[in-house]
Amino acid sequence: MPEGASMPEGASMRATRLVPAHRRGDLRALLSRSRQVALVAALVGAATGLLVAALDWLVIDVMFERVARRGPLLIATLPAAGLLLGLLVRRTIGGGVSGATADEYLHAFHDHEYTLSWRPLVARLVAAVATVGLGSPMGLEGPSLYGGATIGAAVQRRLPKVFRAADRRTLLVAGAAAAVAAIFKAPATGAVFALEVPYQDDIARRMLLPALVAAATGYLGFVAVHGTAALFPVNGSPAFNVGDLLGAIGVGVVAAIGARAFAWMLRYAKDLAAGPRPIATTVAAGIVLGAAFAGGRLLTGESLVVGPGYSVVDWARQPGHATGVLAGMLALRCLATAAAVAGGGTGGLFVPLVAGGALTGALVHQSFGLGERGLFVLVGVAAFLGAGYRVPLAAVMFVAETSGRPSFVVPGVLAAVAAELLMGRSSVTRYQRRPGEHQPELTTPTEQASTIEPPTIDPGAR
Repeated sequence: MPEGASMPEGASMRATRLVPAHRRGDLRALLSRSRQVALVAALVGAATGLLVAALDWLVIDVMFERVARRGPLLIATLPAAGLLLGLLVRRTIGGGVSGATADEYLHAFHDHEYTLSWRPLVARLVAAVATVGLGSPMGLEGPSLYGGATIGAAVQRRLPKVFRAADRRTLLVAGAAAAVAAIFKAPATGAVFALEVPYQDDIARRMLLPALVAAATGYLGFVAVHGTAALFPVNGSPAFNVGDLLGAIGVGVVAAIGARAFAWMLRYAKDLAAGPRPIATTVAAGIVLGAAFAGGRLLTGESLVVGPGYSVVDWARQPGHATGVLAGMLALRCLATAAAVAGGGTGGLFVPLVAGGALTGALVHQSFGLGERGLFVLVGVAAFLGAGYRVPLAAVMFVAETSGRPSFVVPGVLAAVAAELLMGRSSVTRYQRRPGEHQPELTTPTEQASTIEPPTIDPGAR
């Protein structure tokens, strides 16, 4: 149409008829469903954030802070007591469920017939309170993720009209994203981790928007209770040069070696936990935990082997630690975490990987006299975490968000990629899939994965 010319009368009506009425109705229904999904994901995220805030307060503020103030002899025995108490809870309340948490999320993600239900959730959360609250070197992110995923899956089962059969995992992922975002005060990390962890070398698709919405509201729910302070604040403006970037690649190589060894230890520990003699295994694990704690006290004079591991990151950032002390602490932390897993401990492995990465970065920095120590500690976190869980993108995002230093992304990426390339197929969990492996959608009945009356176009439409 020439510039300035007016549309002929009735042309707009004919233009609207190019899209059939029932097709426009389908588009409006799709838009309405998208808004409903986003709203429900936001509510799931907020509920998850408040749950995680309560769990963090009870375990860290009420229990572990008191445990940490006790004498060394009592501290050495409390993790074993926590494992035994957790075993009792899982066998009574949970009916014999395992101590797995994050693995349960991955199991439910890949198996559409596997349902996350309330009774195992209650048992595992109580067991997590005992395990982490009494000093086992595990984190709360696993129970938090499992709780958020269970809430999301339960809500989605209640709203079948809002979600198509192909979207069965939408709120499962949204709840997991909200939990990770809340416990680490890192909304982008939560969304990326929930989408990245189900696969090796790939990422889950079609669930980004609900995951982002839930991660944001989960974060808001948590910080409304605990505040917005970063986990690992970095003072000043540390810079890096070409030598630091090359050093970051070296950190990635060393982290891959350590992460592979740690992943093997954890897989072996999970096999022991699933064995036929859980009581004997739990007692033996408690003895190993006590011995590791004693070794850590002799090595550093501090109680760094117990607890989630945030104090280990702060300790690793301090100068003056000998190379042998750093290497010894890394070995003891990995051994203690593996022992807790073998004893059926209910907790997360994300933070133990973070602690291992911090020690690895400090070890490389100390050995080669590289630049800014704090930079290499956080680069080690990105490499060790990314390699252990096969989530390089989430690991780099975690370092940027929890330190408040986006400039750390570049060396973090180099370290994480170097570690990822050397990991092969090793991982801390067996439930991850690789691209091209069996996926449940390939065996889903057609009637569950397709629309019964798909939209069509009128043959007479122009």
